[in-house]
Amino acid sequence: MSTLWRLAFADYRHEALLSACAVLALAAVLAPLLILFGLKFGILSTLEARLLADPAVREIVPIGSGRYTAADIAALAERPETAFVLARTRPIAASADIYPAGGGQALHAEMLPTAAGDPLLDGEPPAAGEMLLSQGLAERLGAWPGQSLMLAFGRSDKGRQEYVRLSLKLKAVLPLSRFARDGVFVPLPLLEAVEDYRDGLAVPAFGWPGRVEAERSARRYPAFRLYARELDDVERLRRYFQDKGQEVQTQAGAIVNLRALSGNLGAVFWIVAGVAVLGAGATLAASGLAAVARKRRELSVLRLLGLSSRELVLFPVLQAGMTAGLGLAASALGYALAAGFLDRWFAKAGETACRLLGTHWLLATLLTLAVVMGAAAWGGWRAAQIQASEGIRDV
Repeated sequence: MSTLWRLAFADYRHEALLSACAVLALAAVLAPLLILFGLKFGILSTLEARLLADPAVREIVPIGSGRYTAADIAALAERPETAFVLARTRPIAASADIYPAGGGQALHAEMLPTAAGDPLLDGEPPAAGEMLLSQGLAERLGAWPGQSLMLAFGRSDKGRQEYVRLSLKLKAVLPLSRFARDGVFVPLPLLEAVEDYRDGLAVPAFGWPGRVEAERSARRYPAFRLYARELDDVERLRRYFQDKGQEVQTQAGAIVNLRALSGNLGAVFWIVAGVAVLGAGATLAASGLAAVARKRRELSVLRLLGLSSRELVLFPVLQAGMTAGLGLAASALGYALAAGFLDRWFAKAGETACRLLGTHWLLATLLTLAVVMGAAAWGGWRAAQIQASEGIRDV
């Protein structure tokens, strides 16, 4: 085999011009395919990452009012599709008047529960006595982290308007990209306390007056905040709630469109790749047959010197392997140059346009070797038919 390798390499180097043409022809087929697939994978990966990074895309919003117990919420949290779930109190009770730190007109805003693992948060959730504000609300209040703001909650008791106030420290501000509406994020126990107060109950933990119930039934929540773990989990959760008779609002349409785009681009790529590979295979096979016809005298002499039929088959196959390796290297260089240009062009939008993984390169290498060496095997089979007597006759 070492002798065969040396002979194949010497002959390949002797025909350097023809070998270079074969390498460039192969690179001319591979480089556009690599760039096309890199664009497909890079753009779709960017779109999917953008959707996955946007918590609103993975949010499941219940429509209407339900009656969920703490056990129901815990069961939702145990589902493998769930990334985060937290009960919500009644919307009419989950609101507050917020006063600016320096005094002035109060702003009315909704309150939402939050806890550890909330996709909207970048850090730790607010503790007791703390809150988060949406960016728009914080700007109108002129508030910044570290300030203490006054929240007021009102209720009507036998025709009388009653109010209680609570001072909370602003821990952080949520950017508009995370939450565009006006909102106050606080721990769920505070929302439950506000709901109890507005129901006319006393809240000893905060010193809020009201009637005292000897025995209260288990709390039921009308809704929840729920986020799916992955994009495909949004559809699974939608079907789960549909089977339960609960209508929900999701971004499943946007996810379906992304999957459809991926399938359509994949079909286009494989059609183009199939045509290109068939053309390249036919060209290489014809080139191999021509090379065998051109080297018939030399190959017959090699048969006369003792090379077996298997070794004569391997002779053009080994040379095809050299062409495949050099062609892959040249196409990789072309891809790197094109990908670098495209990435710089799209870098203005902060996105990656062209991207290939290690598995893609491995697959491209194996397919290239299979096509090129498979096409060369036909020429090798023709070479194996050459008889040693042809070398003696110098035909």
